[in-house]
Amino acid sequence: MFNLGWGALFVLVTYGFFLLCYRLFGKKGLYAWIGVATVIANIQVTKTIDIMGIVLTLGNTMYVSMYLTSDLLNEKYGPGEARKAVWFGFFTLIMTTVLMQMVLFFEPASTDFAQDSMKTLFGMLPRLALGSLSAYFISQFLDVRLYTWLRKVAPGRNQLWIRTNGSSIISSFVDTLVFCTIAFAFIYSWDVWLEIFLTTYVIKFVLTAVGTPFLYAARSFKFKDEA
Repeated sequence: MFNLGWGALFVLVTYGFFLLCYRLFGKKGLYAWIGVATVIANIQVTKTIDIMGIVLTLGNTMYVSMYLTSDLLNEKYGPGEARKAVWFGFFTLIMTTVLMQMVLFFEPASTDFAQDSMKTLFGMLPRLALGSLSAYFISQFLDVRLYTWLRKVAPGRNQLWIRTNGSSIISSFVDTLVFCTIAFAFIYSWDVWLEIFLTTYVIKFVLTAVGTPFLYAARSFKFKDEA
């Protein structure tokens, strides 16, 4: 039960930092959040935890926060800014992957203690790296397109929850499907693959709903230079 309570606190703290980043730095803070979140999410995903008998990977909260960020950019600044943020996150993810793979190729000194740990965190198999990059690229641009369409269908200010949940839930499904297929297909049995896929998607579904009030709060922020 500890992981359940600690996980709830972890979600609140993550979304709290998301709000603080936007409150302190405005639109630039949202771009910064995208860049940081892409890196942190791919580090967190290397750790697995057990919650009520279900084994999960970390990183989902941070990943869902990227959907909230692109939705907020789309809501307040338009789809062009949201797409620019997706490209920035994609660049950050590629840059981090390439640079850290190069770092691992350096021969460590005899006194080095970090090489093995860094291999664990950053020594992703090419298949996992391809899965992560492909899932991010496809799902994030899909989210921007879906949100823009839903803004026409449900344009009301009080319909933000429809726009963000509708776009994120579909995008998360595609993201999970693409990643699990590239990373885990033909490695695990069908039953195990399906369990990984369903549990990951359900967690993202719940996290999207939990993040909606934070998105409403962020939308209400006013900045002098944007007046």
